[in-house]
Amino acid sequence: MRVEIWSDIACPWCYIGKARFEAGLAAFAHRDGVEVVHRSFELDPNAPAATDIPVVDMLATKYGVSRAQAEAMEARVAEAAAGEGLDYRSDRIHGNTFVLHRLLHLAREHGVQEGLLDAFYRANFAEARRLGEPAVLRATAVGAGLPAEEVDRVLADPGAYAQEVRAEEREASQLGATGVPFFVIDRRYGISGGQPAEVFREALERAYADGAGPLGAVGDAGVCGDDGCAVPGK
Repeated sequence: MRVEIWSDIACPWCYIGKARFEAGLAAFAHRDGVEVVHRSFELDPNAPAATDIPVVDMLATKYGVSRAQAEAMEARVAEAAAGEGLDYRSDRIHGNTFVLHRLLHLAREHGVQEGLLDAFYRANFAEARRLGEPAVLRATAVGAGLPAEEVDRVLADPGAYAQEVRAEEREASQLGATGVPFFVIDRRYGISGGQPAEVFREALERAYADGAGPLGAVGDAGVCGDDGCAVPGK
């Protein structure tokens, strides 16, 4: 069984959803037979690579709300993250993630994609590190197990793995994804959003049993899309 997960490092529900999916997978009796592949999706492909724009300010501008309201939005997401045992900081900087996705393709070839994705999430959400700065990005990638010379090659070549990233983004659209995280099981079942762990466990069991009919998108909460991130119950 293969589970493909479309996500973006800038998406808080992808960070939370990954933890919830892993909890659901851990409770699945046939977990050892599940292959997990992470695929690329950009929430804001037009964002500059390196900025000094705090995420809270970006949210306030995007939604036309006060800074206090944007902080409250972040606080609700932080609460959800804490519920999964995840550290979450709201003093992050908003920026482009395209180069991060290119490095994740390199990491897939080296068998360390999972570790690099976790390192990116930790650096962004738990540590509020500026991944838009080449030195920070390089150190994070090398620390996750990628060869330094390979990282330097990708950083120096804007075209390295660019087509692969774009192809996966097109594929997400073809599969009906309008936001992330988006989970696809064996190209037959789909789950949209950072759903509870139990939802993922049940979906895996249903896919394993090959039940009738596709799952489709399960709810619409806990999803980050072009119009932002939905908060469950809000």
